[in-house]
Amino acid sequence: MERGQIRLQKVIVHILDSEVGMPVMSDALLAYGSDFEDFFKGHICKLMSSDDKKTCEFHKEDSFVYHQLLTMAGNLQEDGFFVEMSQKLAAHLYEIMNQNIDIPRGDFVEILFESEHENYLALLKMDYKTSYTHHTQSDAFGNTNEIIKFRAILPTETQKLSEAAVIRLSDFTISMIEKKYEVNGQKINYFSKLFLNCSGALSPKAQLSIVTRAIDTVQKKYYNDSEQFEVQMEAKQVIHQQLEESGAVDVPLVLDRVFKEKEEFKQEVNEKLEKYHMDADTQIEPQAERTAQKFAKQYLATDTGVEIKIPMEQYQDGEHIEFITNPDGSISILIKNIGHITSK
Repeated sequence: MERGQIRLQKVIVHILDSEVGMPVMSDALLAYGSDFEDFFKGHICKLMSSDDKKTCEFHKEDSFVYHQLLTMAGNLQEDGFFVEMSQKLAAHLYEIMNQNIDIPRGDFVEILFESEHENYLALLKMDYKTSYTHHTQSDAFGNTNEIIKFRAILPTETQKLSEAAVIRLSDFTISMIEKKYEVNGQKINYFSKLFLNCSGALSPKAQLSIVTRAIDTVQKKYYNDSEQFEVQMEAKQVIHQQLEESGAVDVPLVLDRVFKEKEEFKQEVNEKLEKYHMDADTQIEPQAERTAQKFAKQYLATDTGVEIKIPMEQYQDGEHIEFITNPDGSISILIKNIGHITSK
């Protein structure tokens, strides 16, 4: 979803500050100009292009949000219906926040928009940030300028929201990002479990993390230190190559390349993936360039405190870096063909 494809139709903001003791609901739509429009579009695009985004479906029987949307979906183009529904959703979220003090306060922005002939509802929870600003006091002796701490700063357009969702109104499919907070002594994803009451597949970023952790766990179980080092680098190299060539990670191919003929090792990794409902044929397709960049360099840290960052193309060509296993089992790293060195 591109910024230029988004056409905002209605925007409303409700203040959900648990320190106030009650939600401060807006009874009218927000009148926004081009600056605010870009601000909201930026957050919608950031969500939809994030590799933290997961696709979910409502638990239709139990979801308050789903039933509100189902009841009013045909009337949302009317201002009064949209305002009424937005207040009910905000009140539902505030009740959850008020019962769980670890969930941060914030403004709740609800946006009806259209993109490529589809209608969507964006639910953006904008947690407050603390920052400083100036403040002028005037009296009979003149002005006094002070610096004060302001505790209700909204996230900027470039900052990622902790909880947000975009719901496609034709089929109620949810695209969302969220963060865990403590609820009844346990950290959970309250936005999906308690507010939206939905579930779905893991995000690409989470899937990649699970795959790399599972491979790492099996490596540590079966390989010695020097072998672990080689296999870990091999796994990262294979993932980098696949992202460069196809933009996706073929998990079975990664396991074949990393563990060669060791079928029992592959099976153990797959068993770990199954716990997260990832099958043996999983394909992971990241969208954000930043996710792929994570695998573009090898980051090495030695037990002597030396840290080395190696671009993947130099690691692969063999002309610039050589790893030498010494007779005593220690590893030497030879950096070759250096034309110039600078200190940073």
